[in-house]
Amino acid sequence: MDLIKAIIIAIIEGLTEYLPISSTAHMGFTASLMGMPEDEFLKMFQVSIQFGAILSVVVAYWKKFFDLKNLQFYFKLAFAVVPALVLGYLFDDKIEAVLGNQIAISSVLVLGGVVLLFADKWFKNPRIDDEKGITIKKAVTIGFWQCLAMMPGTSRSAASIIGGMTQGLTRKAAAEFSFFLAVPTMLAVTVYSVFVKTWGKETANPQKGYEMIMSSQDHIVIFIIGNIVAFIVALIAIKAFIGVLNKYGFKPWGWYRIFVGIALLIYFYFFQ
Repeated sequence: MDLIKAIIIAIIEGLTEYLPISSTAHMGFTASLMGMPEDEFLKMFQVSIQFGAILSVVVAYWKKFFDLKNLQFYFKLAFAVVPALVLGYLFDDKIEAVLGNQIAISSVLVLGGVVLLFADKWFKNPRIDDEKGITIKKAVTIGFWQCLAMMPGTSRSAASIIGGMTQGLTRKAAAEFSFFLAVPTMLAVTVYSVFVKTWGKETANPQKGYEMIMSSQDHIVIFIIGNIVAFIVALIAIKAFIGVLNKYGFKPWGWYRIFVGIALLIYFYFFQ
């Protein structure tokens, strides 16, 4: 993987991680369109640059994350992330098997777009406009909704935001809690994928996980720059998304998913 392509992938990750359009799908499509081979380092890089996106949320909402007096906030995140940790571990192999199926992912992108077109009509009377109004029970429910994103193309952000709105949250409150929940979820996925899953496998090839990153100076540079780029772009995307969501709702993202999904279905079905 050359540095330019790595930066492009990192930009895509930063732009799409917190938007309801599926970062996994967009990174996979981008890599495929650039002709990048699906090797182990590419897979690990796409996971590892989530670390930069994680930091962007912590920085953007640093007062919330470092408010040690609000222990309920940490309890909510701890309980809400459990469903994803358990189900993600149980179905990890099945999820990975779908990652290379661009037709399936494109189809899910379209179906998710249709759902977003109607999301604003389904939840018209929100009652909770702040994280403090979210009970642990509601947080866990949102955590289960987040698990829908285990199907690549669904979007973790879309699933958890809609999950929040089913619990009476406003669009803004649901989006922000989705950002908060992303931190422990993505941190767990990154650590597991980079330092446990790939590095810990029994294999004749020692270039796995952490060792894969450290195997060459080029890999180290790509890893560091990729995370910096993902951090900066995600920081900008978070603020922009809240503004668009408040003003226009989910419809722009729904139409985007549908158009992009159909275009990619045509491309991968007829030209790949």
